[in-house]
Amino acid sequence: MGRALEIARRAPDHGDVPVGAVVVDASGAVVATAHNTRERDADPTGHAELAALRAAAVRTGGWRLDGCTLVVTLEPCTMCAGAAVLSRVARLVFGAYDDKAGAVGSLWDVVRDRRLNHRPEVLAGVRGEESTALLSAFFAGHRASVPDAR
Repeated sequence: MGRALEIARRAPDHGDVPVGAVVVDASGAVVATAHNTRERDADPTGHAELAALRAAAVRTGGWRLDGCTLVVTLEPCTMCAGAAVLSRVARLVFGAYDDKAGAVGSLWDVVRDRRLNHRPEVLAGVRGEESTALLSAFFAGHRASVPDAR
């Protein structure tokens, strides 16, 4: 989680929410890292998790990331939770809960849905206070820079 937080903190400022993701293999070696690029690339799928999973698949030579762990600073949305299931990661670790869009327990629980053919182990709230503080600072600054719409 430390590496994911570092990536989120050091992401270029293009107005993207500071979310960092890391994929590690079964031995603990980092396979891929990524941060959000939605604003920078004008891409609705530019989430850190998707970018990290894509990079990990390229690096490992296959879409099945068996034995890998996806670590992300923010609870994945439905799209990213689905990607974690479809990539067959063994575990998903996240920091801050997302009460507005979280799909790993907050609003939905995609990754634990028994109807799906794969359910990764979940470790939630890992260094959650740090992840939440990073996001809170970003949104406080973001709101301060938006003109009053009255």
